[in-house]
Amino acid sequence: MTMRDSLTLALACVAGVGLGVLFFGGLWWTVRKAVSSPQPALWFLGSLLVRTGVALTGLYFVSGGDGKRLAACLVGFIAARLAVTRVVRSSDRPALGPLREGNHAP
Repeated sequence: MTMRDSLTLALACVAGVGLGVLFFGGLWWTVRKAVSSPQPALWFLGSLLVRTGVALTGLYFVSGGDGKRLAACLVGFIAARLAVTRVVRSSDRPALGPLREGNHAP
């Protein structure tokens, strides 16, 4: 493997991280918006279509028909999932606090 191949794979991985952050960050944003919406199904359906379309289009163009670049991009995508999950958990914990009985709607 040449230095150019390594750089190409690294860039594909970085692109995968970007696509993953858009996909999973968008999912987190959608859930937060849909919870308070009168029509949450529209939020989820619209978000699913947009996020999936962007992710698949990005994967297609980044891979360029090369399996190694596709694999590197998917590794970055999965790494972004882990990172977004960790960030969301840590940012939501203090805001939610412990749930107590009797702290719900009648």
